[in-house]
Amino acid sequence: MTLDDLIAYCLAKPGAEETYPWGDGELVAKVGGKAFAFIGIEAASVGLKCGASADEADEWRRRYPDAITTSAYIGRYGWNRVELAGVPADDVRELVDRSYQDIVARLPKSKRP
Repeated sequence: MTLDDLIAYCLAKPGAEETYPWGDGELVAKVGGKAFAFIGIEAASVGLKCGASADEADEWRRRYPDAITTSAYIGRYGWNRVELAGVPADDVRELVDRSYQDIVARLPKSKRP
């Protein structure tokens, strides 16, 4: 999956918005004001919530040990950093879908798309 494909896929989600809170190097895709994808523009990577628990996120790291690592600071909450070059596009899309769905489920009903 290319970086452009990832960005398009994330922003096609209902209610998704594009933000750059830390400058042009990182795009944060949000829904209802909450981040569901931290896209590293220069690193061609994405930070995603890979499950409801750290155990689920750990399962993805075991599956792709060279391409998926624990996200700094928020890894204990189930967030992983995914290098696009090391994970098949279908799995990246599945991870984006999981992250988006998890965040939407935690939103108050008034903020859900």
